[in-house]
Amino acid sequence: MRKNISRVIVTIVIVCLILTIIGLGVRTYYLKNHPSQTSGNAAGGPGGGRNGRNAITVRVTPVAQDTIENSVRLNGDVLAVNQVSIFPTVGGKITQTLYQVGDRVNRGAVVATVDPSRPGEVFSESPVVSTIGGYVLSTPVLLGDTVSTQTAVIVVGDLSSLVIETFVPERFSNAARRGLAAQIFLEALPGEIFTAAVEEVSPVLDPASRTLRIRLRFTGERDERIKAGMFATVSLVTNTRRDIPVIRRESAINTYGSWIVFTVNEQNIASRREISLGLENEEFVEVVSGLELGEIVVSAGQNFLTDGDLVRIVE
Repeated sequence: MRKNISRVIVTIVIVCLILTIIGLGVRTYYLKNHPSQTSGNAAGGPGGGRNGRNAITVRVTPVAQDTIENSVRLNGDVLAVNQVSIFPTVGGKITQTLYQVGDRVNRGAVVATVDPSRPGEVFSESPVVSTIGGYVLSTPVLLGDTVSTQTAVIVVGDLSSLVIETFVPERFSNAARRGLAAQIFLEALPGEIFTAAVEEVSPVLDPASRTLRIRLRFTGERDERIKAGMFATVSLVTNTRRDIPVIRRESAINTYGSWIVFTVNEQNIASRREISLGLENEEFVEVVSGLELGEIVVSAGQNFLTDGDLVRIVE
């Protein structure tokens, strides 16, 4: 009797399990073939999207009219405008040095003395006179050194006016001209930007390095913190386009060599658009064709979009 009851219970349990599995299979099949009935919202309704997809959250910006400057970054050095090496008028032994690096020197001041005497001969010491006023930048010789008329005894620079010297690669050489604007970044003053303009352009390229030497002068008031010898990074403006349509750089996506963006219409529907680009800088890029001023372009979230998707715009 008990065995019969146990068999009935086991049979009932097995039948219930089979019915449950069949029910889950039917539900899965129905959901797979009727997604629009279970998405919670009809297409185009609040929180819903085309083909039952949810709206994709994006940020947008309009196509605006602006100015773009194309630039190239170069390494350079801050130099004194007038930097002169002082040479003795006679050869001999250095018997006296009167200035150290950093000292202020007036024009006509004696900076060192040279004894031109030879064995068995006695001559008066010859003074070495500075030809300019400024600060001592270096002292290449030491007391007791033997020098000739071709040996620089001291280097004097006028630090009241500084320039930045740099070398422009050949492919940008035609863009270098007097008056060209630039931004200067100094290693010793991080986070600060200084302005300068090209003052001197070499007429020839260096045949060894294929570069063009230029010098830039700081514009605006002199900053006493800037010193000769500092390392500088020069951002040189090589091309400028004014009053052109621009979009943010991150808006454009490169696909197989073509550039595309997604625009958004009044119904918040995204449309794929192929465009042509021109000049660019760190933030913006010129739109040559494919977009009109005022059109709304997706600037964040576009990598998840396809043509025709419903979007939700956030600030």
